Amino acid sequence: MSEHGLTHLDPLGRARMVDVTPKEVTHRRAMARCRVFMEPATSGLVARGAITKGDVLAVARVAGIQAAKRTADLIPLCHPLLVGSVFVNFTIDDSWIQIEAQVETVDRTGVEMEALTACSVAALTIYDMCKSVDRTMTIGDLTLWEKTGGRSGTYRRSVDLDAADPVA
Repeated sequence: MSEHGLTHLDPLGRARMVDVTPKEVTHRRAMARCRVFMEPATSGLVARGAITKGDVLAVARVAGIQAAKRTADLIPLCHPLLVGSVFVNFTIDDSWIQIEAQVETVDRTGVEMEALTACSVAALTIYDMCKSVDRTMTIGDLTLWEKTGGRSGTYRRSVDLDAADPVA
């Protein structure tokens, strides 16, 4: 929320796209994470490349990259941006796969939504490719971990979701 209230509402309370034209063009980066929780046998199949639909992580990586580039088509008040780079990486544990997406641009508004969208779509892709072997999967912990650039400066999440301890 800005000092003047919700920025996506006009004075009459109607939805509007924020005018970013007066803002300075700066290098901006955002990093988000989420997890797909699953049975240990499922994460083992993914790690071994034994899911019958194919290479789950390769397909999820491409899906996340595509999603970051199409975020403005999915989120109504999100500005279309020239996305400079997208990285989607995975960490596999016994009971989950963590997705981490980092998006960068040089523009007038940030790429938080692009990073969050990349994580979400990569997670949905993992679910889709693994659902035939594990219908118990859940998707959760979708979180912005870091953003840099712009007038509001740097934000870093200070609490690790696993341990509830400050992140070093």
